[in-house]
Amino acid sequence: MAKLPKLTGKELAKIAVKLGFVFDHQTGSHMVFKHPDGRKTTIPHHSGEEIGPGLLIKIIKCDLKISRERFFRLIK
Repeated sequence: MAKLPKLTGKELAKIAVKLGFVFDHQTGSHMVFKHPDGRKTTIPHHSGEEIGPGLLIKIIKCDLKISRERFFRLIK
C-alpha cells in the first residue's frame, strides 16, 4: 500500500468538495463540511501545517467513508 501524502487542510477540503461535501461553517481554525446524505467532517486549517497521518486516516475512513484506493485516485 502506498504511503499517505502530506496534505494541508486546504488540500483535503478540495478533495471533500470533489466527493460532494459542502462547506457548512468554520469554528476557529476548523472547517466543517456536510454531505447531503448526512455525513459530516471537520478539517483543521492551520496555515501551512500538514495533517498528521493518524487524523488523515480517520477522516478518510470514518468521515469521508471511502477506501484508500479511491482517495489516491482523487488526489491525482
